Amino acid sequence: MEIHEYQAKEILQKFGIQTPPGGLAYSPEQAAYRAREIGGERWVVKAQIHSGARGKAGGIKVCSNDDEIWEAADELLGKRLVTHQTGPAGKVVHRLYVEAATEIEREIYLGLVLDRAQERVVVVASAEGGMEIEEIARERPDSIIRAAIEPAVGMQDFQARELAFGLGLPASLVSQAVTTFLGVYRAFRDLDATMVEINPLVITRDGRLLALDAKMSFDDNAIFRRPNISELRDKSQEDPREMQAADRGLSYVGLDGNIGNIINGAGLAMATMDMIQHAGGEPANFLDIGGGASPERVAKAFRLVLSDDNVEAMLVNIFAGINRCDWVAEGVVQAVRNIDLKMPLVVRLAGTNVEAGRQILRDSGLPIITAETLAEAAEKVVAAWKQATGK
Repeated sequence: MEIHEYQAKEILQKFGIQTPPGGLAYSPEQAAYRAREIGGERWVVKAQIHSGARGKAGGIKVCSNDDEIWEAADELLGKRLVTHQTGPAGKVVHRLYVEAATEIEREIYLGLVLDRAQERVVVVASAEGGMEIEEIARERPDSIIRAAIEPAVGMQDFQARELAFGLGLPASLVSQAVTTFLGVYRAFRDLDATMVEINPLVITRDGRLLALDAKMSFDDNAIFRRPNISELRDKSQEDPREMQAADRGLSYVGLDGNIGNIINGAGLAMATMDMIQHAGGEPANFLDIGGGASPERVAKAFRLVLSDDNVEAMLVNIFAGINRCDWVAEGVVQAVRNIDLKMPLVVRLAGTNVEAGRQILRDSGLPIITAETLAEAAEKVVAAWKQATGK
């Protein structure tokens, strides 16, 4: 789960990280009022969407008076920002963050991520911030500093000091930097985050260390024990199909193809999508119904896949271990009858009670195409899709 910049900053402030003063706005009038509350002579109006590279997309405006703030807010609210992270569909701006402009002396990159290979939280930092870490790694890989944190003891003061010295921070800022680095680590650890990024972390001309931007994402599997974090979820920034799936306990990722998939197991799902492409088709989704593929769960999965208007054929591919093929077959039959499915449907069952499941499909009298192997299922669903659509 991702959150907005202003939400990440509110969290980090509680862990000792300094940020410029700012306030949330939902209208041009409110944006201008926020600037008056903050005071000063220059302000930054920032679109709040779940994406980086907002500045390149025109989502960040520097303003010097009320009129400029009003115009910037009026332009941004309701605008669909398209960045390389959002894809061509972009994301609509529903809220703004108005912040005091900062006199910047120097920019730094700071990020914490979970390195699954090392099974450690890893700090990634660079003395050259203000750009994406991928660009820094490509253009100046020697500037990147990495430090793995031992989970038994957490980040230590000496590691934070080494990081500050490695970034070339002046001696007067080392103490503040240590507080910042340790605070970011505690926020990551204590809130079950999977990523914290401050880009840029800036040194101001008056000698302060401020988080000018912040991103945080959290482990979906731990959200149940972080109600204060789950309340920060902004569903308007999520794919509605993925949001609907998550609310029903299903794992779903929307894609751009025409063949819908209902599969159990992430590995089998990825193999199935590969086979569909190998057969000449394009998958419309990744949907893993998990271990408890009851008839009701299968029916929910059908409705979810069919909510995508691009879907023109469907493939159900179940390898039953914990599941039972007869349960899945009952769910498929119920779903097809209740939904009145008009498109081609291919079902491949294997594993526990497979013969009973196949018999249920045969006895249903429904136009369900069956297959015994993954390759056969992929070929049949692509062929059925081409025949039905003429594509």
